[in-house]
Amino acid sequence: MALRTRHKLLALLPTLAMATLAAACGTVQDNPSGGGGGAPGNTSAAAIPTPTKDDALAALVPADFKSDGKIVVGQDQSYPPNEFVDSGQVVGMDVDLGKAIGQKLGVEFTFENSAFDGIIPGLAAGRYEAAMSSFTINAERLQQVDMVSYFTAGTSAAVLKGNPDKLTLDTLCGKNVAVQKGTVQVEDLEGRTAKCTQAGQGAINVQQFQNQTDANLALTSKRVQAMVADSPVIDYAIKVTGNQLEQVGQTYDSAPYGIILPKGKGDFAKAVQGALQALIDDGTYKKILEKWGVQQGAVTKAEVNPAPAG
Repeated sequence: MALRTRHKLLALLPTLAMATLAAACGTVQDNPSGGGGGAPGNTSAAAIPTPTKDDALAALVPADFKSDGKIVVGQDQSYPPNEFVDSGQVVGMDVDLGKAIGQKLGVEFTFENSAFDGIIPGLAAGRYEAAMSSFTINAERLQQVDMVSYFTAGTSAAVLKGNPDKLTLDTLCGKNVAVQKGTVQVEDLEGRTAKCTQAGQGAINVQQFQNQTDANLALTSKRVQAMVADSPVIDYAIKVTGNQLEQVGQTYDSAPYGIILPKGKGDFAKAVQGALQALIDDGTYKKILEKWGVQQGAVTKAEVNPAPAG
């Protein structure tokens, strides 16, 4: 599964969080943490400095993009801790990082919610000027857009605590497994299903959901027996639910996330890469990742169109 994207899950929550979870069905206007934003056990904004504008990098932003003082960023805001809605506000690691990049470039990054599989088409249509939504860098996407690497994640699987069906990554044949539509995890499950049928076993019943929150609900309501998503999403969900979920097997197919930018826009990708590298170098990037408990995915170098994994 050398491609891949991103997304999250929840489980048997306390009463307040469970009410939130029920509201998540069909909407991303939820608070999956059952409380304030941020990573469990580290909800403080923790002295994240406000970046100063870099005039040289700001000059590289296309004039038609910066003329209104903002960059419109496409996101699927149903993917804690990377991007989600908490108390009516979009928050998350990607949001904080995008805002910091914008401050470095002297423009405001504003985030617009979208179905995940509609983000790149929306960029092509001019609805968005960038996208930050846990997109894994892969060859297919690089044919359509530029990408600036900023994080590394793998794929993980989760089940209810205690693993009542005694599943492993190699025993999903004939089982119901939830996944978000349009993610590379779908391709991974399709490949696993092919192996199941070749071995004379039942196909995996892959249940695709438009929103990650709906995939989460399918697991917590026991309509599926497992779910696959990006590793930070699974890690966050386990913490949020008070360890009422558990990971199955090891994280696999680690690959970089990329900020998506339109091709043919001069030095825009170079501007974003330079701003991100400055945040890495001055420690702001690290503080943002630590705020959300995802520092294990940190990179030391931002690159434009790095070679995709696999």
